[in-house]
Amino acid sequence: MDDHESDLFSASRRFVRPDRQPVSPYANPQLASFLDSFEGETELPEPAAERPPPDEAGSPLVTLRDNAYHFLEWAGVAVPGLVLAALLAMLGRELTDWIFIGIFGYVRSPLSAISVAVLLGLLVSNTIGIPESYRKGLGVALKLVLRFGIALLGIRLSLLAAAEISLISIPVVLSCIAAALLLVTHINRLFGLPHRLGCLIAVGTAICGNSAIVATAPGIDAEDDEVSYAVACITIFGLVTMFIYPFLAHFLFSGDPSEVGLFLGTAVHDTAQVTGAGLMYLQLYDAPVALDTAVVSKLVRNLCMVWVIPLMAILYHRSRTRGVAEKTPKWFELVPFFVIGFVLMTLFRTVGDIGDRPFGFLEPAAWDGFVASLSRFATWCLMIAMAAVGLGTSFRKLKSLGWKPFTVGFVAAALVGCVSFAMIKLVGMVL
Repeated sequence: MDDHESDLFSASRRFVRPDRQPVSPYANPQLASFLDSFEGETELPEPAAERPPPDEAGSPLVTLRDNAYHFLEWAGVAVPGLVLAALLAMLGRELTDWIFIGIFGYVRSPLSAISVAVLLGLLVSNTIGIPESYRKGLGVALKLVLRFGIALLGIRLSLLAAAEISLISIPVVLSCIAAALLLVTHINRLFGLPHRLGCLIAVGTAICGNSAIVATAPGIDAEDDEVSYAVACITIFGLVTMFIYPFLAHFLFSGDPSEVGLFLGTAVHDTAQVTGAGLMYLQLYDAPVALDTAVVSKLVRNLCMVWVIPLMAILYHRSRTRGVAEKTPKWFELVPFFVIGFVLMTLFRTVGDIGDRPFGFLEPAAWDGFVASLSRFATWCLMIAMAAVGLGTSFRKLKSLGWKPFTVGFVAAALVGCVSFAMIKLVGMVL
């Protein structure tokens, strides 16, 4: 018996008790050192990121392999948060139907499924808490899934219908922007808050919430805490208006879906919150026109970033006798890609609606089914994104806001809502 076999024999004896009862071999990890004697070594492939450089650098096969590896790496981080948001979105719909329709016997639930999904997200976030490993997926839901869903909503409208809504919304949008920029900055000064914080709250209220704040901050040299305060203001009051305004607008405009949608699109702050409010109204009152009008008018507001943000940078630095900061974004950086996607989808819908057979070969029933399916998928994307909004909102962080910025944010939200209501009534009288 050679030395190797002797060692193996000695190790095997450890698995037998003196009373000759065998002991589980898993209790002795030394057995693993002898596996190569029976099976041979298995050469496992290294991860793509750790492999040595290929002989043919940049070859398509190697590039494809590396891209696939990085996608799997990204998916491993993003999937948990996405799955959690999707589960809450589905749970919100099931709970709404079960409680209000199944138990109380309502024909249509008085509370929308998206409201329940957001509330469930808030409940989880502020009681259990959200592990850090879920943050990446929630960010993907709030950015990628939300924007993809908004772009897909364009399939619901023809290009002519979208243009008609845009033209009607322009005077209301411009009035709300002017009121926010002029009056909110003045109110901010009365409370003695930093001028830059007032600019950020005004822009966030006037245009598109957090996106406008982040885009404006470099141009006015805003501090990180000022950006955080402004984002907190927009978040809390945007959520409040998202829940309240669908019911208030239904009362104020006597259920006119076009006016309700225009109000939601100009009075609610962030793009996610506007789409959430429009979707709530759709689910509550079966009024798809309200959602379409809200989204289109909100996209018109988003496009106003092209001129409002450089204007704010110019005014801020002129008041301090300095030139405009080099960090001011270029105009093409201020046009959100989901706006372009929305327009392309409306163009696609317009071309498909031409003639008796869509695109010259589709059956009308098949085209209508495709449009309906894509619209439902867009709705699910928005519900997942809004569940992520609830999961990403922490009341503990909002406590640090302080009462002065909180008051300015409240006044800004109320002011824009009043201006929006007055202008919609005025435009309705003129038309």
